[in-house]
Amino acid sequence: MGAESFLNLYHHGFVRVAVAVPTLRVADPAHNAAQTVELLRQADRKRALIAVFPELGLSSYTCDDLFQQQALLDACHSGLASVLEASRGLGVIAAVGLPLRIDDLLFNCAAVLHDGRLLGIVPKTYLPNYREFYELRQFAPGRYARFDRVDLLGQREIPFGNNLLFRTPSQPMLTFHVEICEDLWVPIPPSSFAAMAGATLLVNLSASNITTAKGDYRRQLVGNQSARCVAAYAYSAAGTGESTTDLAWDGHGLIYENGNRLAETERFKDASQIIVGDVDLDRLVQERARQTSFGQCAEVFRAQASAFRKIAVDVKLPADGTLLLERTYERFPYVPANPATREERCHEIFDIQVQGLVTRMRFTGSRKAVIGVSGGLDSTHALLVCLRAMALMGRPPSDILGVMMPGFATSERTQSQAERLLRALGCDTLMIDIRPSCLQMLKDIGHPYAEGKPVYDVTFENVQAGERTSHLFRLANLHRGLVIGTGDLSEFALGWCTYGVGDQMSHYGVNASVPKTLIQHLIRWVAESGTLGGDTSGVLRDVLSTTISPELVPGDAKDKPAQSSEQVVGPYELQDFHLYYTLRFGYRPSKVAFLAWSAWRDVDAGHWPGIREEDRHAYDLPAIKRWLGVFLKRFFHDSQFKRSAMPNAPKVGSGGSLSPRGDYRAPSDAEATAWLEELESVPEISAPG
Repeated sequence: MGAESFLNLYHHGFVRVAVAVPTLRVADPAHNAAQTVELLRQADRKRALIAVFPELGLSSYTCDDLFQQQALLDACHSGLASVLEASRGLGVIAAVGLPLRIDDLLFNCAAVLHDGRLLGIVPKTYLPNYREFYELRQFAPGRYARFDRVDLLGQREIPFGNNLLFRTPSQPMLTFHVEICEDLWVPIPPSSFAAMAGATLLVNLSASNITTAKGDYRRQLVGNQSARCVAAYAYSAAGTGESTTDLAWDGHGLIYENGNRLAETERFKDASQIIVGDVDLDRLVQERARQTSFGQCAEVFRAQASAFRKIAVDVKLPADGTLLLERTYERFPYVPANPATREERCHEIFDIQVQGLVTRMRFTGSRKAVIGVSGGLDSTHALLVCLRAMALMGRPPSDILGVMMPGFATSERTQSQAERLLRALGCDTLMIDIRPSCLQMLKDIGHPYAEGKPVYDVTFENVQAGERTSHLFRLANLHRGLVIGTGDLSEFALGWCTYGVGDQMSHYGVNASVPKTLIQHLIRWVAESGTLGGDTSGVLRDVLSTTISPELVPGDAKDKPAQSSEQVVGPYELQDFHLYYTLRFGYRPSKVAFLAWSAWRDVDAGHWPGIREEDRHAYDLPAIKRWLGVFLKRFFHDSQFKRSAMPNAPKVGSGGSLSPRGDYRAPSDAEATAWLEELESVPEISAPG
């Protein structure tokens, strides 16, 4: 794949969708058509594939009984003809609203058009006739139609009906369906059946006047429909220019993807506007396949789904040249991103971990929570979880046995942090120097280190991990306790743990589905809250600034570790990003690399509000490709046998866990060849920021 191809969103399963809100004049189709054409051209310049316009946008929605005037209907025909002519040579597909009288019935319609051709006409299914709405006075519901094809503007046999699906062979994952305003407000919208018939994009041409709090209701309605249908939903509503005789209009356009808002117009803007959203079709298709209940529901409604007619749209994807995403991908997908809800999310994460531990301790009748405390990130967070669990059970911190077990490479810094933390929290504390027992083990097995030779191989490292685990389990036996696991999701994903001992093994692992970046965030949140006192907050800040290390190989300096985990397995901030999009969505490596570059290419990171100064750095594409290769090899080829033997642990986030009994079940002897070969399609370039 060339550089320009790689940097084009259409090569990674995305499609750009536009929602347009033109300024209108009531009953002036010529003006409204001109506004529509201008926005359609803007959508094409933005290289959108589909553009959605408001309900009855060529006439305006508020024509009332003027809809019975032939002059207005004729002018709408002319307006549609001008839009149709202007669409020639453009790549974008448009859905435009207008009234159409066919035989002796008047319908509120959406005309779907592309490159001078009418692809289909969709009549409104449900007509509101309550409160300020009385559409049945002018229009007939779509089900009244006595035909499924019409002739219009010199084009014959145009598909007509609310059961039309528009497919794009150039992008097989894209099928879209059109509904109109009230169709979304009913208990079972037509788009629900369309989604079960295969539509991945649902579009709505709406008028929708504004009343107090209706904007929030629209967001909920559109967002929930996109989530239930596992689809994208593009919604355009009437804005400036509609009659304000009795109503007001805010021009509320929305684009959602599976419950997540991608874009929103500026409401009450006194000008035409257009927004775009880059819809991730890969995500929708993957989610539907994974969420097997979606397929079960489609089977129940097989008759309704099979009634849809599929229309192929011969459209060329704007996949030439560079086209970067206009949506933001958070650098830390596991970390609560919204400052307004961050505190609530942090509380919830702790509550999940605490609830799991409390239930297990009560069930086992454990008197002590036994935990190895190293002065590093994972054991610190696990210790905080234990502290909250004891408080919930009405038990003192002294029911936590914090065990410090310095080995051959323990630094003075981490040892001091462990001591200070246990003292500040009031835990029962035990210090065990594991070096004598490790030396005995090394001597027993004939390791060169026992003879004074500085051989720091994997055996040397794992003897220390094994001795620590052995002490913890025997202490748990002695005190009728439960060994609390400290290993985190990032380490299990990368296999950065010792099989059967160390961070992998425990009676109950509270951190097993919490990645390293989230642990850092949670510790920082506790430190900044000050709820555990100034001394504790000070230790927590020191822990956060300590190099992440297993501390198993001796070094020259006493105050810092000789090993750096991230120099071996890669930066956790980047590997957690790779893990999320590999595990949660099953994306191909080239797409993961594209998303990682989109998130991490900006040095200033100005579009991430509140980002910390230490996170204001970038990764170029070669670095991303290198570390993604390390991740894929370790995740798919090297480490599954360790994950197959994981202890019990609570699932924390929707990003998934690696429990063989839960989210992720895989063979221990699988190859990584397919993933590594696909990664080779990522170009070796330092792509521009």
